[in-house]
Amino acid sequence: MTDVTGFSARGDVRPPEATGGEKETLTAFLGYLREAVIAKAAGLTDEVGLAPGVPSGTSLLGLVKHLTRVERNWFGYAYAGRGERLDDDERPAPGETGASLIAAYQEAIRASDEIIAGCDDLGRPGVRSLRETDPPTMRWILVHMIEETGRHAGHADILREQTDGATGR
Repeated sequence: MTDVTGFSARGDVRPPEATGGEKETLTAFLGYLREAVIAKAAGLTDEVGLAPGVPSGTSLLGLVKHLTRVERNWFGYAYAGRGERLDDDERPAPGETGASLIAAYQEAIRASDEIIAGCDDLGRPGVRSLRETDPPTMRWILVHMIEETGRHAGHADILREQTDGATGR
């Protein structure tokens, strides 16, 4: 059974069959990884989702908050020059829930996707950098976000399995 996000009850989904150009391929894989993170965080109680799963204090919903801020920093702040740079290591605050953290991530994704859609040249640099280098190109940001989101999707796999034994993409 598949829900509206394209994930089956076990969370399995195949990698995207991107047949378009470079931009379409990169955005398809980034979207695939974003959805994997959301699927891993969905359906848990706030208590379980916010509970640290490793000695460093990382929680499943903490990963969602981190990725939300990373999206906003790279696409909004660095590429488009919007808003302020956010602390992407900030942990969920009291009162934040799984629903609110996932909704914030989905909103950050929508905002990022609008910026990506407006970019007609992946080689064009953004307006600011988050590093001590020139502002990165959209291509660099997309590849970096695939790496960042993929790494944390793997962390989310492990954290979710520790909570209730759920496995699968």
